[in-house]
This record gives sequence, structure tokens and C-alpha cells, in this order.
Amino acid sequence: MSTETMTRTVTTDTAEPVTAPALPADDRAGDGYDWMDTLEGTAWSVLPNWGSEGWDAGSWPYIIFTVARIRDGSGELFGYGTYVEGDTSTHWFRSQEACFAAITAEVFFHWASGQSDGPDSLPATAAGLPEEDRKPYPVWTT
Repeated sequence: MSTETMTRTVTTDTAEPVTAPALPADDRAGDGYDWMDTLEGTAWSVLPNWGSEGWDAGSWPYIIFTVARIRDGSGELFGYGTYVEGDTSTHWFRSQEACFAAITAEVFFHWASGQSDGPDSLPATAAGLPEEDRKPYPVWTT
């Protein structure tokens, strides 16, 4: 089966089961840069930057964020995935706003823990970030 057709039944943020593209598995033969090459021809795109200044969304090749946007019979689905030192996970949402909020929370965690380069002055929580820092840079158009 090609990576393009790999799907999995997952649950969205609205507790709805949907069939969505799976992230390619890490074959453990390379590093995160090699894994990013496996995204070609899939629904997934690498998300390198986040926020108004384009801070790091991850820390390549160890932490990589990906995004996907698809449509099913009920409407649009917005997904994000992560690759963290070979482990992958995906999350699906019915609204872009909910997806952005979830990405912001995870990116904020990596900024706050010093794993990714982010704003010099962080609020106590991701919710305290200004609106312009709770979305992709440049605006996600996939």
C-alpha cells in the first residue's frame, strides 16, 4: 500500500469517528529529515514555523510538526501530526480554529521547555499568547 492511500479511523475533537490519512511510520533507518521525505505524495505537509514572527514550530530533526486538510462527507477536517524522535501521532479537528488552538498548546509546550526557539517573553500559558501568535506563519493555506 502506498503512503498516499494509508488511512486510519480516528476520533476528532468532536468525538466523531472519521477515516483520515495516517502519517507515514518512522522506519528507523534515518533521522527526522529522512522521515520528512516520506511525506511527499501524502496529505501531510511539514509545518516549520508558528506565530507572528515565524518561530520554530519544532526542533528539526527531533521534533517535527505536520498539517493536513481534507474533506469528507460531513465537511472539512483539519489535522496536525507530530514526529518526536521517531514517534508519530495525529490529531483531527472539525474546525481550523480548534486545530490551531491544539497546535498552539503543543508548540507552546516546546517553547516553554526550551526544546524549540520561540518568543523571548512567554506568558504563563498558551492561552495568554497574543492572537497573532496562535496561528501559523505565514497563514496556513494548504
